[in-house]
Amino acid sequence: MKQNIGNADKIIRIILGIVIAALGFYYKSWWGLIALVPLLTAFISFCPLYPIFKLSTKNK
Repeated sequence: MKQNIGNADKIIRIILGIVIAALGFYYKSWWGLIALVPLLTAFISFCPLYPIFKLSTKNK
């Protein structure tokens, strides 16, 4: 599994994940669990959709 997420992309995913989790907690909704997707992809630095579309935000 080759890393394909750069630093700016990680920061955006972490912020997005925190916002989604906070909204899920605030509204007491299970939809907050969707926050796990951007958070996990940020922490492992790999997005499974990027190779399909031949994308990478990681600097060479």
